[in-house]
Amino acid sequence: MTAATTNPETAPSPTAWRLAWFAALALSVGLYLLADRLPWARPYPKDWQVPFIGWIGAAAQWSIAVFFDFTRAISAVLRAPIEFSISALGRGFAIDNGETTISLTPLSWVGIIAAVTIVCHRYGGARLALLGGLCFLFIAVTGQWESAMRTLALIVNCVPLGIVGGLFLGIVGYKWPRLNRAVIVPAMDLGQAVPAFAYLVPMLMLFGNNPVSAMLATLIYATPPMVRNTTLALSLVEDEIKDFGHMVGCTRRQHLWRIMVPSARQQLMVGVNQVINAALNMVIVASMIGAGGLGYDVLLALRSLKVGAAIEAGMAMVALAIVLDRLSQAMAAHNPAMLVPGRAFWARHPHFLAAGAVLAITSLLSPLLPALSTVPETMTVTAAPLLDSFVRAVVIASYDIIDAIKVFFQVYALKPFRNFLLTLPWPIVLGLVSMAGWRLGGLRLALLVAGLTLFCMVTGLWEKSVWTIYLVGISTIISCLIGVPLGVWSARNETANRVLTVVVDMLQTFPLFVYLIPAVMLLGVGDVAAMLGIVLYALTPAIRYTNEGIRQVPAALVEAAVAAGCTRGQILWRVQFPLALPVIMLGINQVVMFALAMDIIAAMIGTRDLGQEIFKALSKADPGLGIVAGLAVAAIGMVVDRLLRAWSENVRRRYGLA
Repeated sequence: MTAATTNPETAPSPTAWRLAWFAALALSVGLYLLADRLPWARPYPKDWQVPFIGWIGAAAQWSIAVFFDFTRAISAVLRAPIEFSISALGRGFAIDNGETTISLTPLSWVGIIAAVTIVCHRYGGARLALLGGLCFLFIAVTGQWESAMRTLALIVNCVPLGIVGGLFLGIVGYKWPRLNRAVIVPAMDLGQAVPAFAYLVPMLMLFGNNPVSAMLATLIYATPPMVRNTTLALSLVEDEIKDFGHMVGCTRRQHLWRIMVPSARQQLMVGVNQVINAALNMVIVASMIGAGGLGYDVLLALRSLKVGAAIEAGMAMVALAIVLDRLSQAMAAHNPAMLVPGRAFWARHPHFLAAGAVLAITSLLSPLLPALSTVPETMTVTAAPLLDSFVRAVVIASYDIIDAIKVFFQVYALKPFRNFLLTLPWPIVLGLVSMAGWRLGGLRLALLVAGLTLFCMVTGLWEKSVWTIYLVGISTIISCLIGVPLGVWSARNETANRVLTVVVDMLQTFPLFVYLIPAVMLLGVGDVAAMLGIVLYALTPAIRYTNEGIRQVPAALVEAAVAAGCTRGQILWRVQFPLALPVIMLGINQVVMFALAMDIIAAMIGTRDLGQEIFKALSKADPGLGIVAGLAVAAIGMVVDRLLRAWSENVRRRYGLA
């Protein structure tokens, strides 16, 4: 959504704005100094709070009572394919015919590895085949096979539904732009801004603690990227292609499915890749409400501080994520072969036929050769005890350094910033946010950001919101201080670019839980550990967007600066950086969104912010608290998003790039 901008003819002059900001800051300082004499200024008065938590909780309880049979019927219907997938991939089948129980083995793990290798070879050649085979073999050898297959089973069920649903909504948004702007885009914004954990509470209440709840929460979280990419892909189809479809007499349905969708295939496959990545991340988070799998293993290990077991399960998650990500990227980049009439199916799809044949043969032989059905224990190795010993040795050897760093950040960065925000009167925050919105995007943006900020206040969660802002804010600053220079270095050095591209691509495939492992391993629990996890996760957009922004600066401008005698530093600061600033600002926007998402996960290791409220709601099955806390996080994210977008647009106009 593009923020509204003020009319240049009626907008206040720069001098008027400077005077307005000076007056606002002076008023803020006065209010800050007099806050102790104004009991309504700090904290937000309880009498002014609106009981949204109670209202939503009551509405949720009413919905559960009214729709209990309906939701349980949906749960029973959806549970069948999920249980079938889990049994087929890893657990096996147990059929009770009344007298005896017949046990059937799952699909052969050898056959699954071979099939994955063949499919990877089909789309990515020998290198991707080797990567896919080794990653799945690693999962088997480390003893994580059954948990990984349970995670994969949920993804297999979620991804097709997310793709189909996202494709349908994206087509609707493309065909009806007003509906897209008024309903679909705001719904997608809200869906992506609400933290993943907030989806768990209503799903748990409506559908119970089982894989169906996890699948539905994953589906809601993973569908928006497909919707956005579908609308974008269809809008990018060239007019000549659209006109050609009309000229040859296509009906509306034929024009859509035989002209538009095939022409937009590459961008649609990008959406498929994002659905897979989002589903993998959400399935792991949803392990808390019955999904099980690798996420649950990491969660149990972190709760008991078994770092070795957490690292093993986390590496299995990474291996699975890398294969799914690289395979979907290869499928997106792959150009389909031309269809030759009369050509047999086996001739057109030899790789899929070979994969199916290997999987079928090994699975049929599994009852005769048990080593084919389940990974033999003699083949599995665990490095958990060794990893635990190594971690203890590292922590003991570097305890003084780690403790000094931890104390430095706690005393000189986190605590002062937190105390300043907590003592800041709420009218100051509301006023400054409103003025920033008005200055950057006009009255409409000012009302929007003021309303979202006020929502966090009137719900009674303002103090928890401030804790979230403090931790996300300091983590964003550190991520940008590290990521932007690395992005500049990557843009100006090809060797650094190749190395950092690989690192960033790998980091973006890591599920969220993985980032908590080094934080807990080195720093234990607390705000500093949470900050480390957030920084590690939020670092990648700062690097990537800075790199792309500087590389997009026209070469002719750089050559003109060189001809004018500018040094490399002058070219960077006077040419490249100003022109790349809009893209860099979008990257900072993404850093904030990533930090918010990770902040909620980091509540597992001891924060006291909105994430902790969501965890509390999940443990108490309190839908009112969970939903309102999730909406408060979404409100913070949307305020930052809208302000940064408006600032980016203003910068683009200033440099003639809009």
